[in-house]
Amino acid sequence: MKSRIRRILMLSVLVLVLVVSLLSIPACGGGSSGEITYTIADTWGDWGYPSPYAHYPRGPGYVRMSFIFDTLVWKDEDEFIPALAESWEYVAAENAYVFSLRDDVTWHDGTDFTAEDVAFTVDYVKVHPSPFITLIGPTGVTDTEVIDDYTIKLYLEQPYAPFLNDVAGTLAILPKHIWEGVETPEEFTGQEAVIGTGPYKLADYNREQGSYLYEAYDDYYLGKPEVDRLIFVKVSEQMIPAALEQGSADAGSIPPEMVEDMEDSGFTVLRCPYGFNTKLMINHTEEPLSSKEFRQALAYAIDREALVETSQRGYALAGSPGMISTDSEWYNPDIEMYEYNPAKAQQLLEGLGYQLEDGHFTKDGKELKLELITEIMFKEAGQFVEQQLEDFGIEVDFLTLEGTTVDARVLNWQFDLSIYGHGGLYEPSILPKVITGEGFNSARYTENETLNQLLEDQLNEMDTNARRELVYQIQEIYADELPALTLYYPSWYWANDGSVSMYYTEGGVASGIPVANNKMAFLEYQEE
Repeated sequence: MKSRIRRILMLSVLVLVLVVSLLSIPACGGGSSGEITYTIADTWGDWGYPSPYAHYPRGPGYVRMSFIFDTLVWKDEDEFIPALAESWEYVAAENAYVFSLRDDVTWHDGTDFTAEDVAFTVDYVKVHPSPFITLIGPTGVTDTEVIDDYTIKLYLEQPYAPFLNDVAGTLAILPKHIWEGVETPEEFTGQEAVIGTGPYKLADYNREQGSYLYEAYDDYYLGKPEVDRLIFVKVSEQMIPAALEQGSADAGSIPPEMVEDMEDSGFTVLRCPYGFNTKLMINHTEEPLSSKEFRQALAYAIDREALVETSQRGYALAGSPGMISTDSEWYNPDIEMYEYNPAKAQQLLEGLGYQLEDGHFTKDGKELKLELITEIMFKEAGQFVEQQLEDFGIEVDFLTLEGTTVDARVLNWQFDLSIYGHGGLYEPSILPKVITGEGFNSARYTENETLNQLLEDQLNEMDTNARRELVYQIQEIYADELPALTLYYPSWYWANDGSVSMYYTEGGVASGIPVANNKMAFLEYQEE
């Protein structure tokens, strides 16, 4: 089987080698000077210019940026670790965090990093919210106090339980001496825009090829990374196994069916925790989808277990209507699960005035028809949902579109149904962002006042057990209202050659991004 894959994909691997060659470095391993290059195959490719404001507003875009810019705290495989701040303390009486900063950090241009950069960043992001951070509202920082060059106090607007996760561990700190004159940060894409304090500097970015080249920063405060050059190149998932076997790439995601073969070939294979939510987005602003009973009927009409077996070949976990996955510590086991029940779905639609005639639901003489849009990565799931709803009696117009087109149509409510996805289901702080938030990843559902209040309250509850009870109530109401329906949590697999000890970060990178590319892994390298 492996030889067959190699023959079929030889051309693609040659293209990968060509892309790497154009970057003027070896495909992987040591270069002529003994420097170490590590090549990662990525199925998407371009995630935007890796500055804090110009990267594409999805997880991998943030991760591309994170190699260049550091945060106050970070995570290794299991827990929060010091980054620009070597220690921190929460002062409950003042509802403030005090951060003791490192005094040995420099920006990539050699300028010293100080507390003034942190204060500037907070003030700047208040005016210019970044794709992953807003510092107004529940996550708000009302004031900053620069105590000295390497101590800063951040005053919170209100108690915020996930502050380390969502703010201190996600907010990329900007160099004041560069950004203080930037008025349109999303358009700032010159070389100065990627001067950070992180372990890597950007050496090359090619939007058309979807490639990134990073070079280690010699004066990084934790020591120069042992991986001297880091490359991301665009390769389809089906092509990645052959690229790994031929040595054209060192790491990349692989199809689930290839896990055993890759392990037999000596590669290390990791399974991503269930932190990605593939869901059926529902345009609840328009009839008939504005009816809760109609949305519940859709849930009963779709067999999520069969969807996993058919469209995902069993490599996924069926979705919970409460959004949080069943293997999470925050999961509420007592919510309505909407197990496959077409009879119940029909009963709900009949209660709304629909009649089943010749295999099709009609109302007032008009046949029930919905449009379903998705991007290519969810095509098989979309085909399954289309078939299930049509078998049930709802005519479906199914379209596969470019991802950016789907984003725009969902954001502008120009859809009926859409299959979509996002990560971050590790920390309940994601819930307001994807239920009531304004982004295209959000259901943007604000009709239930109790739900709105619970979403805010759980962010402010500092006691973990009390917060869990609030999160349980959120799941109950969300599962009843069903502004969107989680279909499944995919099983993703990451293969690498073992020379870098890669891992999936507990709780996800930064605010919950489910990828194996934590920058801390590239500080060390193991000779094969």
